[in-house]
Amino acid sequence: MGVSPITSHVLDAARGQPAQGVPVTLSYAPSSQTAAAGQSSVIARGVTNNDGRCPALLEPSYELKPGVYTVRFDTKTYFALHGEKSFYPFVDVTFEIDQPAPHYHIPLNLAPFSYTTYRGS
Repeated sequence: MGVSPITSHVLDAARGQPAQGVPVTLSYAPSSQTAAAGQSSVIARGVTNNDGRCPALLEPSYELKPGVYTVRFDTKTYFALHGEKSFYPFVDVTFEIDQPAPHYHIPLNLAPFSYTTYRGS
């Protein structure tokens, strides 16, 4: 069984647990100029599972192309599920791929008033 070439994992740092139910959107633009001009195309959508992961965002056979990818986490929807407001209604993690590797993992550590991200493995 294959793995999506782009995966994510969201942890709710305030609760100390995985963030289940975060809507995730993945967009692609062929260049940073195109992305900056707001001309990205949505290529996938998903929702984090009970482990805070979105493991099947893309089909395992999807071939990544060089370009700019943005993973948008809809944090407002997630916090609303818990009866809370969020200072950040969404978090965009944008990264550029020059030579596609088989897999990119985009984690997000989340709290109502802060977030951090890094390139995972």
